[in-house]
Amino acid sequence: MITVFINGAARQLTHNCSIAAMIEELGYTGKRIALERNGDIVPRSLYAEKTLTDGDKLEIVVAVGGG
Repeated sequence: MITVFINGAARQLTHNCSIAAMIEELGYTGKRIALERNGDIVPRSLYAEKTLTDGDKLEIVVAVGGG
């Protein structure tokens, strides 16, 4: 298990978890999100290949539509 920090909150994930797997686990699949990992924006096209490591700091912003 590894610990990552998502929007400031600690969360336990399986070792070698990809960003795509984490997004699915969090229920964000199919939603418009922006993701920053350790201060760098991660393009959606790289979610499947980027593996999270212990101590990563993630910021996730979900786009909300409305009018």
